[in-house]
Amino acid sequence: MASRAAFLDKSTPRTALLLALGMAGVVGTALLFQHVGGYMPCKLCLEQRTPYYLGVPLMLLAALTAGRNRTISRAMLTAGGLLMFYGLSIAAYHAGIEWAWWPGPTDCSAVSTNVTNDAKTLLDDLNAIRPPSCDKAALRILGLSMAGWNVPASLTLMLVAFRAAWKA
Repeated sequence: MASRAAFLDKSTPRTALLLALGMAGVVGTALLFQHVGGYMPCKLCLEQRTPYYLGVPLMLLAALTAGRNRTISRAMLTAGGLLMFYGLSIAAYHAGIEWAWWPGPTDCSAVSTNVTNDAKTLLDDLNAIRPPSCDKAALRILGLSMAGWNVPASLTLMLVAFRAAWKA
């Protein structure tokens, strides 16, 4: 039984690091599609990134504390799982809006980062840049939008985090 407990303590930092890498990979992919691919995110797309922005440093911290304080690392892994549950909820909501299963928020438009500070061209820039609506998927890969792909990604990361937090 002692060897099993030692294995679990050694696997916790690895699992937390794996979660941090997975979370960074998911949000990094979204950022690549935005900044390299030119796909402008809507309001819900940006909101779906928040659990990842919070989760990556949290999982790194959980990995660092795993060998020292099992209770704190378990709490952090649980918090990471809850963050991914929140991300899963937003992603499923957004995907449902894109499939027209339910209406989206009325204020769903992105904040543009391409607007100039020059007062002469500000109005022209504002008229030229149209942020995407939450109900239109900018890109579909194998039939799923980015929000659609975020559902299984968040679900997987959530399950791994909860399993790591609550294993024997």
